[in-house]
Amino acid sequence: MAGRIRVRELAFYLRYRLDRGLRRALRQHVIAPTPAATLEEALTGPQDPVALARLLVGRTNADREAAVAAYLDRRGWPFERHAFATFEGRGENFHVDVGSGDRMLVLVAHHDAVPGSPGANDNAVAVGILLHLIDALARRPPTHLRVRFLFPAAEELGYLGARAYVRDRPLAGIVGVLSLELCGIGDSVVIWDAPPAAPFLKSATGALQALGRRPDESYHVVGRIPVFGSDHRAFAAAGIPAYGLSIVPAREADALRRFVLSPVRSTFRAVVHRPPPFDTYHSPRDALSTLEPAACAAVVAALDAIIAELA
Repeated sequence: MAGRIRVRELAFYLRYRLDRGLRRALRQHVIAPTPAATLEEALTGPQDPVALARLLVGRTNADREAAVAAYLDRRGWPFERHAFATFEGRGENFHVDVGSGDRMLVLVAHHDAVPGSPGANDNAVAVGILLHLIDALARRPPTHLRVRFLFPAAEELGYLGARAYVRDRPLAGIVGVLSLELCGIGDSVVIWDAPPAAPFLKSATGALQALGRRPDESYHVVGRIPVFGSDHRAFAAAGIPAYGLSIVPAREADALRRFVLSPVRSTFRAVVHRPPPFDTYHSPRDALSTLEPAACAAVVAALDAIIAELA
């Protein structure tokens, strides 16, 4: 067993190294940055996802981590800290639980970004979405479902924070995990790294259909993606139903499918054109000004529906 775990950790690390090479090839010109919001501005200003994303955008990863902890603390939400350190790196994960019961849905948004990127769509806006949802759900907490809002560190180091979390924390009762990535640009919800059929996937897609979303039009289910990934893969490796969740422009669906399913070949084509939202992904162009409030609202509505379906 220990040998299999070490091999799995090495595989995650090597995947990160390959992904880092792709990032370098994808970088383009810079958009002028928007100054990060102070903690006081985030606490007293609008509580919508884009406004809350300003708490992180443009900061170093250490400052992003500290800002999330400070915001949770000042809002008075009880949260748990989970510090980790390995040969790959170190950091601190945070989680907040809302609701009660033996069953748990885990919603994940990593708080770090790649060096040199403002990290707005990857992944400050996902953090903003979850902070917004905590506030809304705390006013009407579910009684038959716990929702865990998890903010891992070091996702950009091969999901290091999530791997440490899965290794160190009990996982009993988790019915599903969704990690939010690229949730600020587009109109079509995507659930990815998803198997052909599973009870949690059925619940998630049923919730989207209840919102009026139609399969292969306003929402898409995509199987395993070769290189690009996120924190849910640490949970999936432990046998838990766990998928990525994003929103993308519906008009780019075919181009995006080709891009993510053939990333190495697509990287060389992408010197000329990359389909949104990958035109800013892991680059200095991932700025607050590119985020779309309507996209964030659609993700919030999707998560609300999934929570209601499971509760």
